[in-house]
Amino acid sequence: MRTLYVVAHPEATHHVEGVVGGWYDSRLTPVGVRAAVSIAQALRAQIPDGAEVELFSSDLQRTRQTAETVGALFDVKLTLDRRLREKSYGEAGGRPQEWLDRRFIPPPAAGERMDHDEGVKGAETKAQWVQRIYAAMDEILQRPCEHQIIVTHGGSLTFVVASWIKMPIESADYASFRGPSGSITTLREDDFFHTRQVVSLGDTRHLDAAQR
Repeated sequence: MRTLYVVAHPEATHHVEGVVGGWYDSRLTPVGVRAAVSIAQALRAQIPDGAEVELFSSDLQRTRQTAETVGALFDVKLTLDRRLREKSYGEAGGRPQEWLDRRFIPPPAAGERMDHDEGVKGAETKAQWVQRIYAAMDEILQRPCEHQIIVTHGGSLTFVVASWIKMPIESADYASFRGPSGSITTLREDDFFHTRQVVSLGDTRHLDAAQR
């Protein structure tokens, strides 16, 4: 049986500064640092002692910091993968959120959504974003490990889950499985039917300790 634990990094500086995240390389806030400890402890409570564990993370600071906290508790090597990053918002990254809001062109309700131009120079299309997340997931799932931890971003979580349930890329343009910052999503595949379950989505119960 394989279980994936997908972590959406906790509070980072771009959240409290009101600027666009994306590939902007923000760090965890003090609240986020405490939340990362709670995340690591929650994962430690779920994964049996002595079990083989693999750890993967986006290479941006806020995810790497979170993953390093988890890795220290499990004493496992961290594999960084830039394909697990959040969507790139191009020249909007690090600018005030209202700057992006004034320029952003939302996708149409119907028609071409995957290659839609959002009106922001250098921003990824949804197709580019989805394709890299799916490629990273394909490699992770080829590895025969029963417990795998993936640290990514709230937006990218959607496509980690979509990949897990084998949603065709061309159908992912309407998908939304986003979880809150600092949440843990648990995914499980059984050894008999090889069905893939979303056990929990965006669980934040462990964050209560970080907020005390």
